Amino acid sequence: MGTVQIASRSSEPFEDRKHAGEQLSQELRKLRDRRAVVLGIPRGGIVIARAIAAGLNADLDIVLSHKLGAPGNPELAIGAVFEDGTHFVNKMTASYAGADESYIRREKAIQLDRLTQRAERYRQVLPKLTLNGRVVVVTDDGVATGASMQAALWAVRKQKPDSLVLALPVGPEDTVTMLSQTADETVCLKAPPDFQALSQFYLRFGQVDDAQVLKILEQEAVRRAE
Repeated sequence: MGTVQIASRSSEPFEDRKHAGEQLSQELRKLRDRRAVVLGIPRGGIVIARAIAAGLNADLDIVLSHKLGAPGNPELAIGAVFEDGTHFVNKMTASYAGADESYIRREKAIQLDRLTQRAERYRQVLPKLTLNGRVVVVTDDGVATGASMQAALWAVRKQKPDSLVLALPVGPEDTVTMLSQTADETVCLKAPPDFQALSQFYLRFGQVDDAQVLKILEQEAVRRAE
């Protein structure tokens, strides 16, 4: 477990995802001009990631992973499958949840099929960056149970970054603490005691669709080529 910084327990909402990302970039300003890579979880997380990357003069990319859900409890992550087809299983959690090898193989096949379809759309626009040896920041528009973020952190850790930073606008403190065990550093702007749903912490929290994600990726591809 790395360091954990929770800036406040405030319930005051952000204006929108861009506003949250800009605030996170201020908290992460020590990473400016260090060739960091900021990874957003599609779809909402890519808006946060773009704002952070702009503030840090960092590269922007997405992290594509799907959690492997437990038998009878799909929200409990027993592991994750990654866009290259590899996977990670938390053996202790899988054993506790009753997930045997047969179940894990079936769950991996289901989740990989879903992930592959998404990866094909996105990677045609923006090729994946190599994360080995880089400072990597992983973000989303917030966490509730943390299962999707846990899968993303496992995916990134497997690629051997020099440092793995978890950056969150908002989330329950117990979830943030749990996720911090996979990161080298965790920064969370708000961990309010009255957390119910992410939407309560944004004045504007409209759905981010694939067209918006693809536009952001296209803009990043142009920037990389300059």
